[in-house]
Amino acid sequence: MSDHEDLEWEQTGDTRGTFQMQCSDLKKDGYVMLEGRPCKIVEMTTSKAGKHGSAKVDLVGTDIFTGKTYKGVFGSNDDMDVPNVNRTEYTLINIEKGFLSLMDDNGDMHDDVKLPDGDLGKEISTLVEDGENLLVPVTTTQRHRATSVTMELIATFAQSEHLMRN
Repeated sequence: MSDHEDLEWEQTGDTRGTFQMQCSDLKKDGYVMLEGRPCKIVEMTTSKAGKHGSAKVDLVGTDIFTGKTYKGVFGSNDDMDVPNVNRTEYTLINIEKGFLSLMDDNGDMHDDVKLPDGDLGKEISTLVEDGENLLVPVTTTQRHRATSVTMELIATFAQSEHLMRN
């Protein structure tokens, strides 16, 4: 089981969290909905139009919350749903009962982000116990909200913080 499989999802059922974009206008490292999941495009190839059809676009995307890979082949003129992705940094105040107590720029508290399991959770706990000030990046979309932090972002941040301390 990966660190990502314990995420809890809330799906609102509306489409306000996405906008339409023609498939041929998508770019690598951009975002797209694949199989109903918000994904970052990691690979994109376009085939030339054939004698009896339009060009096709092969997309490979990684779910921005779970890291799972999704693939699809689409017509270059197809309209695709693109998620509105938000990344917010919170100040880590404390760890209580396995959850991070986070404060946003307005001073509002958020206590619904689970402390990651394993070495990463231990590293974060150690940094908090040592009195380090940590900023925790949380990625959300309007249609999906993970009650766990994107693990790669915390890992990158924790490592950069650790390197800056030494």
